[in-house]
Amino acid sequence: MIAVVWTIFGCIALVLSCSSATKAGDLLDFNRDIRPILSNYCFPCHGPDAKTRQAELRLDVRRQAIEKGAVMPGQPHASKLLSRVEHSDKGKRMPPAKTGKTLTLEQKRKLQHWIAEGANYDTHWA
Repeated sequence: MIAVVWTIFGCIALVLSCSSATKAGDLLDFNRDIRPILSNYCFPCHGPDAKTRQAELRLDVRRQAIEKGAVMPGQPHASKLLSRVEHSDKGKRMPPAKTGKTLTLEQKRKLQHWIAEGANYDTHWA
């Protein structure tokens, strides 16, 4: 009986430790935690497609995102990306209202945490 209880307890602990939810001390994985946010909300206007790119800003290329000041590794409060997604003026907030997309508070926290960690970019797994 005790072995069954410990097995169940171990399974629960394993599931909780493998959760994709991030805590303040957890390191983020770019491909798992950040790329989906950027891909769904940012890349349509600031990604690899030159025909749809706005403001000459590429967020899919780390060097270019840094050069434009959108991402300031280790400095989330100096990063234009965060100031735009959190902007109080709906006309300046990203993504634009016309897209019908809004980042959740958790997504914004992940972006802030990622930038604070150094804004590491990883290549796509494929």
